[in-house]
Amino acid sequence: MKKMLFNRFVELGGHPLSSALLKTIARSRLSRKLIKPFATTYRINEDEAEFPIDYYSTLQAYFTRNLKKGSRPINLNSSTLISPVDGVVTEYGIIDMNQTIMIKNHFYSINEILGDEKIAIPYKEGFFYIFYLSPSHYHHFHYPYDGELVSRYALGTTSFPVNDLGLRLGNKPFATNYRIISELSTAHGRMAIIKVGALNVNSIQISNSSTACTKGEEFGFFSFGSTVILFLEHNESFRPTIPVNSEVKMGQSVGEWVK
Repeated sequence: MKKMLFNRFVELGGHPLSSALLKTIARSRLSRKLIKPFATTYRINEDEAEFPIDYYSTLQAYFTRNLKKGSRPINLNSSTLISPVDGVVTEYGIIDMNQTIMIKNHFYSINEILGDEKIAIPYKEGFFYIFYLSPSHYHHFHYPYDGELVSRYALGTTSFPVNDLGLRLGNKPFATNYRIISELSTAHGRMAIIKVGALNVNSIQISNSSTACTKGEEFGFFSFGSTVILFLEHNESFRPTIPVNSEVKMGQSVGEWVK
């Protein structure tokens, strides 16, 4: 019951009014008494947080907490792709000839996800990852590889659940939810990082607008529940280094370009 309540706060409800209400409560000082039960329920490692738990004045402030420096070592090997977030790799695979991918038995067109057929062209027969961030995870996102930011744009207006149930029963939320796409030019080709928002609110905060992207560098965070999709341009030398359904930490290797 307690976990169900907290899921409501960080993944939000399906109706705009209930979402707005829960958002307001999570940002108010009234939610401070929920922080310790939240940390206990989700078994959050309090030692990693930048500040002691009593420092945080609202549930959302704790949910969007920074970590202590050095908590997430970055794999700096130039042939390695790192996870941009803490989360679970729920899906990965090849983007097929028709530029579609399958997620929870639904076919998605990457044209729809990216919102532009021309932008989608380099990713044909490329590789994709889906990273799901549960309430227990650190909710900041980082660059998975060195590169140059060539575009950043937003799509969608409202959002629906991105948890397992929402993906199975929803109307293709990855192609319709509010999302912000950051596209990089890298030594291994194009890379698109799609941040998918929470229910009915703009929950994606961009904190770094520099066009120079450094592997492991933070560039924003989610205010509520979330998912990150990663598209890589086709490269026959690329292979994943973890199995599907792996729990990963930001900075950990999730793939590599084999020479």
